[in-house]
Amino acid sequence: MGYVAIKGGGRAIRGAEAALEALRTAEGDTGTPLSLSTIENQLRLLTSRIVSEGGLYHPRLAALAVKQMQGDTLEAAFALRAYRSTKPRLLEAPIQDSGKMRLIRRISSAFKDIPGGQMLGPTNDYALRLMRLDLANESPESFRDVARHFMANTPETDLPDCFPKVVDALRAEGLLPALNGPAGTPFDITRDPLVFPVARSAALATMARAETGSLLAIAYSNMRGYGDVHPTIAELRVGYLPIMLPHPVTGEPIEAGEVLMTECEVVAMYEGTDTDGPPVFTLGYGACFGHNEVKAIAMAILDRALQKGMRDGPRNPSEDPEFVLLHVDGVDSMGFASHYKMPHYVTFQSDMDRLRTTQAKAAQCAQESQPRRQGENA
Repeated sequence: MGYVAIKGGGRAIRGAEAALEALRTAEGDTGTPLSLSTIENQLRLLTSRIVSEGGLYHPRLAALAVKQMQGDTLEAAFALRAYRSTKPRLLEAPIQDSGKMRLIRRISSAFKDIPGGQMLGPTNDYALRLMRLDLANESPESFRDVARHFMANTPETDLPDCFPKVVDALRAEGLLPALNGPAGTPFDITRDPLVFPVARSAALATMARAETGSLLAIAYSNMRGYGDVHPTIAELRVGYLPIMLPHPVTGEPIEAGEVLMTECEVVAMYEGTDTDGPPVFTLGYGACFGHNEVKAIAMAILDRALQKGMRDGPRNPSEDPEFVLLHVDGVDSMGFASHYKMPHYVTFQSDMDRLRTTQAKAAQCAQESQPRRQGENA
């Protein structure tokens, strides 16, 4: 694809940047800048999307990206991913145990009673989608009273540090295939390109930082009938996962911090095993940084669909690894769509030249054929 270098225009570009910055502060003398703490906490679901799609767990930097990009999630994820690429990689974390998550929410659609109990936690699932007009004029005093009132009226409970996983109970009963451990070294999508066919770890890593809407759209196509997964959520959990890293001297695992993450495990229709054993349920897995339940559910559905497509051959778009994995990255797709705004003068000039030439030849042919038609009519 041809491009042409642009000379001049530097002042116009700087003016465009200044105009964009001016719109960010359009309130003028009455406006107050958004603090990063305000964005990180009051728009926590938005920052969760950015840390997930940006592939870097840093909520404060995600809040900065949201502020800088004026709420554009794709641009914010792009900025966070670009920042990540400038940082050195000090070490690689071993595979973490999500069963040790410090949970704030945990539900199962498969069972009413699960080991440890259901924990609804913070969610809009059971609320009416009605506009809360009282928030339009929320005072600082009433804003601060919300958390105080919640803490004062929440009874103290002795919650365990972690909860058993529902799929472990299903696996112990022989309803799920045995857990064989990781199949080789996990694929690193930040260092290696996707070359199809890909390992399951490559598909999961790609979807873990994919754009939420893209994942949802393709997973929804499977839900509506362009696929045959029909899952049930065995467990959906949101919580803080301790990150264990090897001590630089002793090599013993130590807790270096924790990350907020969402994990979803779905159980789908049963099928036979490769060892001629009894049929078992199939499992789909989804996990991402932050609190983003829709993304984790969509990812788990697509994981199950892709496993089916890799084994039997894809029959629907959601079962085709190449179709799914090359079209769910928000930064990639945004970049390709945005590149059409860049100068295409050379290519379009060539298109116009070819069209004019074609039109001229068509007109000439029409003129040459006109006497012949007149002679035939005579």
